Amino acid sequence: MAKRAPHPSSEARLPSRDEVVAYIANASGKVGKRDIARAFGVTGGDRIWLKQMLKELEEEGAVDRRGRRLRKAGRLPPVVIADIRGRDRDGELVAEPEEWDEDEHGPVPKILVTVPRRSRSGQPAPGVGDRALIRVEPLAEHDGVHRYAGRVIKIIGKQKAPVLGVFRASPGGGRLVPVDKKAQGRELHIAAGEEGEARDGDLVAATVTRQGRHGLPQAKVRERLGSLKSERAVSLIAIHAHDIPHIFPRDVLAEAEAARPATLAGREDWRRLPLITIDPPDAKDHDDAVYASPDADPGNPGGFIITVAIADVAAYVRPGSALDREALERGNSVYFPDRVVPMLPERISNDLCSLRPEEDRPALAVRMVFGADGRKKRHSFHRVMMRSAAKLSYDQAQAAIDGRLDDVTGPLLDPILRPLWAAYAALKKGRDAREPLDLDLPERKILLKPDGTVDRIITPERLEAHRLIEEFMIQANVAAAETLEKARSPLVYRVHDEPSLEKMRALGEVLASIGLKLPKQGALKPALFNRILASVKGSEHEVFVNEVVLRSQAQAEYASENYGHFGLNLRRYAHFTSPIRRYADLIVHRALISALKLGDDGLPDSITDAELAEISARISVAERRAMKAERETVDRLIAHHLADRIGTVFEGQISGVTRAGLFIKLAETGADGFVPASTIGADYYRFDEARHAMVGDRTGETFRLGDRVEVKLVEAAPVAGALRFELLSEGRSGLRRSEGRARRRTALARSPIKARIKARRPSSRGRQKAEETGWHPLDE
Repeated sequence: MAKRAPHPSSEARLPSRDEVVAYIANASGKVGKRDIARAFGVTGGDRIWLKQMLKELEEEGAVDRRGRRLRKAGRLPPVVIADIRGRDRDGELVAEPEEWDEDEHGPVPKILVTVPRRSRSGQPAPGVGDRALIRVEPLAEHDGVHRYAGRVIKIIGKQKAPVLGVFRASPGGGRLVPVDKKAQGRELHIAAGEEGEARDGDLVAATVTRQGRHGLPQAKVRERLGSLKSERAVSLIAIHAHDIPHIFPRDVLAEAEAARPATLAGREDWRRLPLITIDPPDAKDHDDAVYASPDADPGNPGGFIITVAIADVAAYVRPGSALDREALERGNSVYFPDRVVPMLPERISNDLCSLRPEEDRPALAVRMVFGADGRKKRHSFHRVMMRSAAKLSYDQAQAAIDGRLDDVTGPLLDPILRPLWAAYAALKKGRDAREPLDLDLPERKILLKPDGTVDRIITPERLEAHRLIEEFMIQANVAAAETLEKARSPLVYRVHDEPSLEKMRALGEVLASIGLKLPKQGALKPALFNRILASVKGSEHEVFVNEVVLRSQAQAEYASENYGHFGLNLRRYAHFTSPIRRYADLIVHRALISALKLGDDGLPDSITDAELAEISARISVAERRAMKAERETVDRLIAHHLADRIGTVFEGQISGVTRAGLFIKLAETGADGFVPASTIGADYYRFDEARHAMVGDRTGETFRLGDRVEVKLVEAAPVAGALRFELLSEGRSGLRRSEGRARRRTALARSPIKARIKARRPSSRGRQKAEETGWHPLDE
C-alpha cells in the first residue's frame, strides 16, 4: 500500500484531497501540478506533499494522468474526437467519444451537441453519422452516465450514404444483405432494373432510395465491387466500412502529374555518396536510404558517422495544395495483403519520391556521429540531391553479411554493408543501455495465390537487417525532434504514455495466474517489463506473456505536446523517416525546412498550436482506423481460408476471457476465434474476473487466460471475419481428461441444434477489447 502524503511543512491552510479532485474536475483546460500549486498557493517544501497526494490519487483511481496533464478519472479531456450517434427526445444531437474504455471508466458518456444558429463561414452543420472535433464541458450525471455539453470545433468526416452488402438475386430484382454486423437482419430490397451489373453473391455498394414504415427499404446498386470469392472484395469491405478514402480526386491527380523533378538548386550535391535502400522484396516505394563509415576523428576512436536520407516529399506537396489536403484527409497509407491504399498518388510515392538506384532524387538527410558506446555526439540536417547506389531486400542484405553473396551484393560487401553492420553493433550498445521495451511477437504474413485467395500464412524470420534499419530510423527520428525543440519550432511528436495504474493492476493479476509477480515498488520503466519477459523466454508462456504485456501498454499517438515515448524509453521523439506514407512525417519535414532555413516550402509561419493539436488528433484517428481495417481484413481472409476446414482440430491458446466465453488464438495461423460460454461443457461456467478464468459451478473445472487448448472449428463466417470453435480440452481441475471430454461431447450432442449454431457471440466492442494492442513494438 502506498504511503500517505506527509503533513504539510507550513502552517498555511492547504487543500484537501476532495478540493484537489474538484479543482481538476472543474478545470476547463489542461491541468498540471504547477497549476494546482498556483491555484492553492502551495509553495516551497509543500510541493513535495502535493506531489505525493497526486500520486496517491492516481493510485486510487481518482485521477488520470496523461504525461504531465491530470484529469478526474473517467472524465473526458476538454477537446475530444466524437461520433454523432443520434438525437435525444428533444431532437438534440448526441455524440459519443471515439475512444473510451468501459472496463476502466464505466458506461460511454453522452455529449449533447449544441448547434449554433449561425454557423461559421463554410462550416457545414453537424448531423447524425458525422465525426467531429468537439469542445466539451461536464454536465450533471444521469442514470450513472456522465453527460457533457459539446460545441463542434470542426467536422472531420461526413456521413457516407452507400450501404455495403452482398447481393442475392431473386425474381423481380433481389435483396441486399449488409455486411455490417450491426445491420444484420435488416435487408434492403433491390427492384428489377436497379441491380446494375451485380450478380448473385457479389459485393456491392448501394444507396437507399426510399424508406417507409412498412416493407423493406428500397435501394439501388451503385457499384459492383467484386465477388466475395476474391480477396480484393474482402479488403474493399474494410475500406468502405471504415470510410477510408481510396480514390484520388481529379485535381489531386492532376497536381501530381504536373509535378516536375526537383533540381539541384539550393541543395547540397550528395550524388557520389553511396547510399543504399534496404526494404521488403515486394516494396514499390523506397523512401529511406542509409550509409555508414568509421569516424576519422581521433577524438572519437571506434566511432561512426551514420547517414540517413529520406525522400523530400515536401518539395512536391506544398501546404494548402490539393495534394496536401488529400494527404491530411488520409493521414497515412493503409496496407492490405493484396493492395496498398496510398497517402499520395503513385506519381509522387512510386516515382518522384522513390529512391531508385542510379536516379537523381531530392532528399532531406541527417548525418549523425556516434561514439563506440553507441551514444550520439552530434548531428546535422541537410537538404540534398542523392543517387542511390543499390536497392536491396532485407534477405539479400542479410545473406551477404552471412557470406552468401550475389552479383549485386558482392561489390557492396566491404565498402558499404560491413561498415553498416559495424555501425549497428555500436548503436546496439546504446540501445541496450537505454533498455527500451523488448517485446518479441512474431508477425505473420499472408501469402496470396494468383487469384487473390489465401495460399498460406507464414511467420517471416526476424533478421538483424531488420533491426539495423529500425535502429537507424529511430535515431534519425530522435535527431529530428531534438533539432526542432532546440529551434523552438512547433512540431508533431510521436508520444507513448506509461501504462495506467488500472492496466498495471490487471497485468499483475494475469501474471499471478501463471505464478509470476509484478514488482509493486520502484519507477515504472520498460526495464521492469523486460525482466518479466526474460523470465519466461523459452517457456510455454513466452508468447502469451509478450501479448499481455503489449496489451497493458497505452496507445501511442501523435500530439503537439511532448510527454515522451515510454516504449522506446525516449524523452523526445517524432516521426521523420516516412513522409511518403505518414502525414506526421511530412509536418516534421516542413518544420525542419523552416527552422533550418532550407527553403521556402516549409511549415507556414501562421500555423498555431491549436491547428497542430487538431492535425495530431486527426492523424491519430486515421492511424487507428487503418490498424482496425488491416486487422479486420486479415480476420476475414483467414476465415475465408478456413471455411472449407470445418471439423478440423487445432491447437491454440486462450487469449481472452469474458463473460460471453473464451477467445482462442490458433497456433497454426495466429487466427482468433471464439468459444461461447454456453457451449463449453456440461457444467455452468462463471466468469472469474480476478483469475481471468471461466470456472465450473459444480466441478470447479477452470479455463484460464493463457491455457493451451485443443479446439474444433465448427463455424467460419468470412464476411464478418469470425470463427467459432468447440472446446475439446478439459480444464485445469475437476474431471479426468477422458471423462471430462466424453461428458463435454455428450452435453454438446444433447444440446439443441439451434442453441449450438446460434450460440452467444461477443459484441464487436468486446472482441476489439480482446484483440487490441496499444503500441506496436516497432514504433519507428
